[in-house]
Formats: sequence, structure tokens, C-alpha cells
Amino acid sequence: MATDLRVLRQDEWDEWYDNLIRAFGGVPESAEERALFRELTRTDRSIGVWDDDTCVGTAGAFDFRLTVPGGAAVPAAGVTMVGVAATHRRRGVLTSMMRRQLDDVRSWGEPLAVLTASEPAIYGRFGYGVGTYHLNAEIDTTRVRLSVPPGTDDVRLRYASPAEALDACEAVYAQLVPRRPGMVARIPGWERLWVLDPESERHGASPLQCVLAERGGETVGYARFRIKPDWEPAGPKGTVVLQDLDALDPAAHAALWRFLFEIDLTSKVTSRGRPVGEGWQHMVSDIRRCSLLMRDSLYVRLVDVGAALEARTYQTPVDLVLDVEDAFCPWNSGRWRLTGDTKGASCTRTEDAADLALSVRELGSAYLGGVTLDALAAAGRVRELRQGALTEASPAFASTVAPWLPHGF
Repeated sequence: MATDLRVLRQDEWDEWYDNLIRAFGGVPESAEERALFRELTRTDRSIGVWDDDTCVGTAGAFDFRLTVPGGAAVPAAGVTMVGVAATHRRRGVLTSMMRRQLDDVRSWGEPLAVLTASEPAIYGRFGYGVGTYHLNAEIDTTRVRLSVPPGTDDVRLRYASPAEALDACEAVYAQLVPRRPGMVARIPGWERLWVLDPESERHGASPLQCVLAERGGETVGYARFRIKPDWEPAGPKGTVVLQDLDALDPAAHAALWRFLFEIDLTSKVTSRGRPVGEGWQHMVSDIRRCSLLMRDSLYVRLVDVGAALEARTYQTPVDLVLDVEDAFCPWNSGRWRLTGDTKGASCTRTEDAADLALSVRELGSAYLGGVTLDALAAAGRVRELRQGALTEASPAFASTVAPWLPHGF
């Protein structure tokens, strides 16, 4: 098979995007959503594979800044829109795109590449490791109560138009980005995705609603949600479908969750993609009736091992040599001496004896602090070459707050 892999041209976008939609089942998006993604697509950072005049493969990369432990915003390629036509499976199309893309990311000087995977088995062979998890919940609000912190009653809540409140919500989100690893600073235009409200996405629920949390005239939090009405002979049993919720402090966080729990004519709150260990999970009276389900979320790939490890800080002092295996990006393979603490880090090539051996995939999993090196070692994925090295390294890589990707891309 002779194919042509090349950077996307503006006049090829429609066919390129149609191939992507077909690869994900062929259900078209709303005209508004399609137009926004066309605007957001960086064609100079997107590639396609063509068989004669037919597009058979797509891949793109947004230019994100990702929060890492220590609070730094690190340039990261947000890998997106990856699809291969069903007629061209198992012919090396995906591998060729991953090869070209990682070479490009390296040339752009971005030390990280990140993605969300449609299937978790796909990207490990290209060096991506799962770095964050999130929780889905289905909360029985007829049986579960919240114990809220002091100050909750001082928070004022009011309804607002989702579109008109967008700037206030984005200001809250922007303040939260440096606080938690895995969060992404939104590039211009991205904020509009969260208020697109096509009827096809409602699944019988209401149009999108928004409530702002305010204190002293300042917005300190928000929740965007839909209501899906339902009735049974005994009465109403509607569902609050939470889209997103962010708050700057515990009282605002509690006020918004309490509001969702107490909406009239409902008996359930459902949420997807919430952080592990989020405050409300420790306020509920019965966590079992919240039906928590943990899912993999952000996959992390170190494109430049030295630059990536220097970009974050470490919870405890660390001085060790990592023997890194990276068959797909061989420039990363070899031994690296990492020294660091809570103030900064250095990571350089060395000929010294290694203390730990691992692949770049495991390094990606541990990078944001949500997956411990101890756990990876217990699975046989990290090997301790110097006694005590794992005890030194694992807490150093940890994060005090669970990393979280707040939305897909």
C-alpha cells in the first residue's frame, strides 16, 4: 500500500474531519460544534494519511500548557482527533502517524505529549502511560446527606445564563489550574465548548443551566448542569446531570453540591470525570450510595525525558539514576541522573550506575504523581537496582493532590 502522510492543508479539513467522525461511528456532530472544532484545529500541527485522493488517517496536536507537580505550566502537545479508516486497519497507518507526530513534538520543543484514549490498549506501545484517573458517580440524594463546612451558608447562589456567565466561570477555572497537576490552561476559543448545547447531547434532559456561587460580589464557583425529569406512581424521580463544577474554596464547593442535592423533583445526581478525593466525597453520609466508578483519564508521554523531569518539583529530596528504556523515541533511552526537591530539579545524562530501571511508559504514569512508583514496581514494571532507591523515589514523585484532567480534548 502506497500512502502519503503529510501536514493538513486548510482545504482538506472537511474530508479529514469526516474521516475522523466515521472512525468514531459516523454520527455527525452539530453544525455549531463542527464549526468550532474547525476554528480550533491547528492545521500546521495536524497530519493526515492519504490513499490516492482518500483520507484514511487523521491526527492533530493542540498546543497546551499542562500543570505539573510544583505548579509550573509546561508546554504539552494535546494529541487529538486520531482516527484510522476501517478499510486501512493493521497496515501501519497509526504507527506512521505516531512516529511523525512525536518527531514533530520534539522539534517544537515540547517535552510532553498527552492524550485521552478511546481504548486503553492502543497507546502504550508508543510510550504513553496512564497518568490520571477520574471518578463517575450516581448519587441517591434521597438517602445521602451532606455535612458542610462552616461558611457554606454565607455563599450566595444565583442562576445565570451559561453563555453570559462564561467569563466569570473561566476566571474561576483559570485560578484553579495552577493548583492541581493534570489541569490544562485553556487556549483561546476552548471555553466556548462548555456552553455548546445541541439538543442531540441532552438525551431527554433540559437545556444547559448554570448557577454561580458568589461571596462579597465576587464569583467563587459555578456549576453547569441539566435536569432530566422523570416520574413514577409514587412521585417525581428526576436526575440532575452535572456537566462541570469548580469552586475556589471549601464553602463554595459545599454550597454548590448541596444545591444540586436539594433541587426539587429530583432524586439523583450523576456526574462524570470528577477528581479522585474531591471534597464532596468526604462530606457525604453514605459513600456506598454514591456508586463511584474510577476510570483512566489522561495518558502522559515524556518526549524529552530530561526537560520533562526538570520541569516539575519533588515532594522529598531525590538523587538517583534512572535507566530509561524507550524503543519508540530512542533519544530518551539510557541513564539519567535526577536530583531535586520542592524548589526545583536537574536531570542530565550520566554514565553512573542506575538505581531504578523502567520504561518511558511507566515514567509517564508516575510523572504527575497520581500513580506511585511503588505500585508500578509491585506490578513488575519498575525494577529496583539499588536497595532503598524505590523508598527514596516513590514519595518524591508523589503529589499532595491527586492529578486531574477536567475535560477531554
